[in-house]
Amino acid sequence: MGYELRVVREAPLAFAELAKAIAPAGFGLRRPDEIVAGHAGDTHVVGHWRDQVIGEPGSDWQVAQLIRLAAVLGARLVGEDGENYTVRDGIVELVAGGTVVEIGKYHEIIEAGPNAWSP
Repeated sequence: MGYELRVVREAPLAFAELAKAIAPAGFGLRRPDEIVAGHAGDTHVVGHWRDQVIGEPGSDWQVAQLIRLAAVLGARLVGEDGENYTVRDGIVELVAGGTVVEIGKYHEIIEAGPNAWSP
């Protein structure tokens, strides 16, 4: 299992609410628990429903999609160690303990697609 990111909301999210909210934003559901987004004519897993949205990203594209999904759901994206992932001024950022690390330009990450990170 990889590093988990969680979509965290103040109010719990019901599956029906998730399903209703994600379609207009371009996300879809595949199988009972997979949340997918499209790129280059194909669909790619962004996260899973496990009584909340959880992602195990393998690319910056997946992180950016999870941030977008969190925004659609009125939530925030939080890592296992309490760090937050956001988009500020078009830049995807990781914020932890007052330190900000820029991951990259949101639109460039989305355009590049779900290319997996190299070891």
